[in-house]
Order: sequence, then structure tokens, then C-alpha cells
Amino acid sequence: MSNKTVFILGISSDIGYELSSFYCQEGYNIIGTYRNKNSFIDALQETKIDLIQCDINDLKSVKTAIKKYKSSCMPWDIFISSVGVMDPIGNFFKCDFETWEQSVIANSIAQLRFLHGMYPFRCKGEMSHAVFFAGGGTNGTFTNYSAYCVSKIMLIKMCELLDNENDDLNVFIVGPGWVRTKIHNQTVNNSINAGVNYQRTVEFLQSDIKGTSTRDIYDCINWCIEQGKLAASGRNFSVVHDQWRQGGKQLEAQLLSDKNKFKLRRFKNLE
Repeated sequence: MSNKTVFILGISSDIGYELSSFYCQEGYNIIGTYRNKNSFIDALQETKIDLIQCDINDLKSVKTAIKKYKSSCMPWDIFISSVGVMDPIGNFFKCDFETWEQSVIANSIAQLRFLHGMYPFRCKGEMSHAVFFAGGGTNGTFTNYSAYCVSKIMLIKMCELLDNENDDLNVFIVGPGWVRTKIHNQTVNNSINAGVNYQRTVEFLQSDIKGTSTRDIYDCINWCIEQGKLAASGRNFSVVHDQWRQGGKQLEAQLLSDKNKFKLRRFKNLE
């Protein structure tokens, strides 16, 4: 059993809720935030998990939530950000810009603001771990999802910057791949503006394809934590495609020998 603490920003999300159950089974102390009550929050209220209401787009709400966390007197060992929205979906110049801006804030800046406020309350004297989630567009375009895509690119680069600036933080970002979560409803409900991704999403949801399991996401996160700062920190991992399973010794060796692997770089740059 563990006496460590996991903080989950967005514990009411599908991934956040499932991750909390895995960490709960391992004996972690768990504190999580939620924006609105749902069936997950109803279930979590029957457990020993501490819940904090927070709207990450509301600065006052964020400050209040961080203050409540401070009062818990439980330094965190693992910070996981599991919030995000795909809206607005559509051509950049046809999107309402204020809505587009709010999406960028929710998908990147607000999450970074929360980590910034939580950093003083980490478990000091030990390595702390911060985890974000990546999305589509890392290796190409993600047409009609510009706010969501550019926000994830910001998080990818911030992981590298935070790694460089902080010796006691192992910070990385994980691309989960296709996961069966309610975020896809935003695409399904916007068939006109989603473009080719609408049909891809509908086909996925209507198929027998299971997609990435939350157990795989959990195991990948733990692998990155176990590898530590030298191998994992500052990098963007793919749950589906990276060879971290069965110990991942070969991948670990590659990461230790190549400081640029899985980081944001200019393609085919001349040395």
C-alpha cells in the first residue's frame, strides 16, 4: 500500500475517474477536481477520495480550489491533468474567436496555471511527477480542431521547458490514442464542421474496436514515473505506439542516449 498522494485535475472525466480507481486500489491518497457533478462524482462521494469543485476557466474558482488543496495538508507526489474540450470545431476563420480563445485557455493555459499554483505544495525533498495528455496534430494537421491542437502543442513544449527549469520535477505528456470517452460527442454533434474526422469518429464509436484502455494509459504513466527524470521528463509519449511494455528496456536505453527523442523539434533540421 502507498502513502503517496495523487492529485487529478478533472477527476470527473472518463480518464480521470478510471485512473482514480486504479490509484485507489494501490492505496494512494487521492484528491481531484470536478466542474459539474455527474455519475462519477456521485460514485466518488461514497469513497474516501477528496473532491474539490473547480471551473478551470474561472480564475477565482482556480484560486479557491488551490487554497482548499493547501488546507488538506497532503503534499502531492503525482499531478495529473485530465481536462479538455475539442470545441470549437471548424475552420479557424469561421470559429467565434472568443470561444476559440477560451478553448485554448482550457486546454493549456488553465492547466498550467493550476500546476503553477500547486507546485509549492508538492512533496518536497523527493521527485514529483506531473502528467498531461496530448492529442491529435502532433505529427501533422488536425484540420478543424485548431484550438485543441495548438493547445496540446503548447503543453508538449512546456513539458520540456519545465523539465529544464526544475530539478525535482519529472514532467511528461502522454498521447492516449483513441479512447472511448464522452469528448467524442463534441465531434458527433458537429458533423458539418468536423470534416473527415466526423466519419472517422462515428465509425470508431460504432465499431467493435475497443480503443486504448484506461489500464494501458495508467500503466504507461507509471512506466514513465518509474523511469524517472532522465529518461521520461520533458518528452511526449504515445501509449499505443511506444515500446514501453514488458519493461521497455530498449526504449529506456534510446531515451537515455538521445536527449531529443519524443520532443518538439524542427523536422529534418540541418545540424
